[in-house]
Amino acid sequence: MAKQPAKITLSPSRDIPFDQLVLSQSNVRRVKSGVSIPELAEDIARRTLLQSLNVRPVVDADGQETGIFEVPAGGRRYRALELLVKQRRLARTAPIPCIVKLSDDGVSAEEDSYAENALREQLHPLDQFRAMQAMIDKGSAVEDIAAHFMTTPGVVRQRLKLASVSPKLHDIYADDGMTLEQLMAFTVSDDHDRQEQVWEMLAHSFNKSAAFIRQRLTENSVRVADKRVRFVTVDAYVAAGGCVMRDLFEDDDGGWLTDPALLHRLVEERLGVETSRIEAEGWKWVTAAVDLPWNVTNGLREIAGNEVPMTADEQAMLVQAQQEMGRIEAEWADDPNVPDEIHDRIDALEREISRLAERPVTFDPVEMAIAGVFVTIEADGSLCVERGYVRPEDEPVSEAESDADGMVINPGSGETAVSSSINGQNVEAGNAGTAAGADDDDGDDEVLKALPDRLVADLTAWRTLALQDAFAQNPATAFAAVLHALVLSTFYSYSRESCLQLTLNQVSFANPPAGLRDSAPARAIADRSKQWADRLPDSDTELWDALLEFGAEEQASLFAHCASLAVNAQAEVVPKYDNGRVSAHSVARRVEHSHVLARAVDLDLISVGWKPTVDGYFRSVTKPRILADVTEARGEQFAAMIDHLKKADMAREAERLLEDARWLPEPLRTPEHPRAEEQGACPDPEEIAVPAFLAGDDPAYAIAAE
Repeated sequence: MAKQPAKITLSPSRDIPFDQLVLSQSNVRRVKSGVSIPELAEDIARRTLLQSLNVRPVVDADGQETGIFEVPAGGRRYRALELLVKQRRLARTAPIPCIVKLSDDGVSAEEDSYAENALREQLHPLDQFRAMQAMIDKGSAVEDIAAHFMTTPGVVRQRLKLASVSPKLHDIYADDGMTLEQLMAFTVSDDHDRQEQVWEMLAHSFNKSAAFIRQRLTENSVRVADKRVRFVTVDAYVAAGGCVMRDLFEDDDGGWLTDPALLHRLVEERLGVETSRIEAEGWKWVTAAVDLPWNVTNGLREIAGNEVPMTADEQAMLVQAQQEMGRIEAEWADDPNVPDEIHDRIDALEREISRLAERPVTFDPVEMAIAGVFVTIEADGSLCVERGYVRPEDEPVSEAESDADGMVINPGSGETAVSSSINGQNVEAGNAGTAAGADDDDGDDEVLKALPDRLVADLTAWRTLALQDAFAQNPATAFAAVLHALVLSTFYSYSRESCLQLTLNQVSFANPPAGLRDSAPARAIADRSKQWADRLPDSDTELWDALLEFGAEEQASLFAHCASLAVNAQAEVVPKYDNGRVSAHSVARRVEHSHVLARAVDLDLISVGWKPTVDGYFRSVTKPRILADVTEARGEQFAAMIDHLKKADMAREAERLLEDARWLPEPLRTPEHPRAEEQGACPDPEEIAVPAFLAGDDPAYAIAAE
C-alpha cells in the first residue's frame, strides 16, 4: 500500500502590534519601483491592509524570542504603515495582520522575500479592463477610480473603451489570438457585429495591422476634419442626434461622424440659409454647392464693387494693433522660447488687423439686379462667397446694338454708320455714298459728307498692314500688346478694347473629377489669380496704362500666369461621332506637346500632391491593372499579398502600399526626350536664354509710355 504524502502545515497568522515590528535586512528589494510609499500609504488608509506581512521572531543568544518580529517580505507595506504612524493616522500599537514563520525555518528569509516579489503575476490587461467596468457599473465615477488607483481619468477611459469591445474579441485576445494594439484599434467602433465582421475578414488578409482595422471600421464615416463638418460644426451635428466615434489611443483629428446622411442634410440646410441671406442683398441669382465646378466663372463678367472706407475709429484701431504687433515682434524676435500667451496675442492681433484691413464691398443695385453670386465651402470650413458675376444672357442690350465691326444700325432707315477717327477728323459716315463718291456731288457742293464705308475700309486695311510692319519691328511694344490682350481675355472677358485678334481660350475640362477645385495646384492658381486681380484696375480702359507701370519682371510674371491658363494637357474622351470640336488626332498632338512643356518646367506631380488613391485612381481600373501597378511600384511579392482580395479591398490595400512609392500611372508621366540619348540631356530651363525685354536686363527694352 502506497504511503500517503505528509500533509502541509501553513504558518500561523497573528495580529502583532506595529511597535513590535522591524524591517529585516533580509528583504531583497533594494531598488525603488512601482507605486511610491506615500501613495501606498494613502491606499492602505482607504482600504486597509489587503495582504498580511511575512514576519519571523527575533531571538536572543539563547534562542529565545525577544517579542520583536522582523519583516523580510512586505517591506514596502511596512514602510507605508510606518509613514501612517508618523502622520498620527495609525496608532503605534495598532495590530497588524502577520504570517509568522519559525526563526529556524528551513527556508531562508531571503528566499521568502524573493519568492513574494518574483512569483506573483500581474493581472491580465483584460481583467483590468473588466474590473474598472465593474466599478463603473456599481456607481463609481471615472475621476474617483483614477484617484484611487493613482492614474489619470484619460487612462481609465481608455481601459473602459477596451472593455466595451465585443466579448468574442475579448475571448480571442485572452487566448493570445490578437495583440493589445489590434484590440485598441477595434475601439473606434461600438458596433460589435461590425467589429466581428472585420476580424473575420482579417483571417483572409495579409494585413492585420491596427491601422488597417481602423480604416475598415471608419470607411463609411466622415472625418471631423472634413470641410463639411467644420462648416456645420460637430456641436450642431451632435445636437441633431449624430454620433461621433473617437479613437482614444491614436490622434484622430477629432474622430469620425457616423451618420453621413445627417451631415449632408445639415450642410444643405445651412447652405440654404446662407443662400437666402445673400439673395436678400438684391442679387439676381445665387448658386451654392459644397464643390463648385472647375472654372465656374469662365465666360462671366465680374462687376466691380466699392470698398467701404475705414472710419476714424477703425483707422485708429488698425494703427494701434500694428504698433503693438511691431513692439511684440521687436521684443521677442531673438528669443527662441516665446511663451504661449505671446503666441496667442500675436494670433489675436493678426486676426484683428485682417478684419480691419479686409474692407466690405458694396455694389451698384442696378448691376446687382443682373448679376449673381457663387457660394461654396473652403477647405477650412469657412464660407466662400464670390459676388458680382454677370452671365452673357443677362448683359444689358442698348437700343442701338453695336455689331462686331463697330457699325451702328439705324432701325428707322436701314442705313449703317461708322464712327471713325482718321487724320484727326471725326466724321459719321453713312452708306449712301459709293466708292467713287463723286457722282453724288452735283447740287451738294456745300455739304461735307462722310467718307464712304468702302473707302474707309480700304484705307484702314492699308493702315493695318503698315501697323503690322511697324509692330513687328518693336518687340517691346509687341510684347506689351500681347500681354494686354491676354490680360483682357483673362480678367476682362467682356472687353473688346484690343485691336489684336488674339484671345486666350482658358481651359474648361470635360467631365472634371470631383474635388478638382480643392487640389493643391488649383488653389495655387486661384490664389495667384486673385493677387493679380487685386492689382489690376477695375476698368479695362485703364489697363494699358496700368501695365506700362509694371516692371519687366512683373510683366513677365503676369504674362506667364495668363498664358498658363490656356495650357491644356487633358487627354479628353473623343466622342464616337465627330462633333467638330475635338478629334483623336488633335488630342494626341496636344498631349505630345504637353510633354515638351513638362520637361521644360521640370514637372513633378508627386511634389505637388498627387497620390494614387481609391477614389482618384484604383476604383476606376480593373483588378489586373491594380496588380500590375503594385508589381511595377513595389514588386511581385507585394502584389502576391493582395491578389486574393475582392476589388474594393484590393483597391484600399493598393492605396496603402503605394502611398510613399512615388509611383505615377502612365498618363501622368513625362517621357524622356526622344533624342535625349543622342543629344544628351535636355537643357536646364534656367539656362535657356530669355529675351532682354523679358529679363529686364536692358533698360532700352523697357516698355515706355505712349
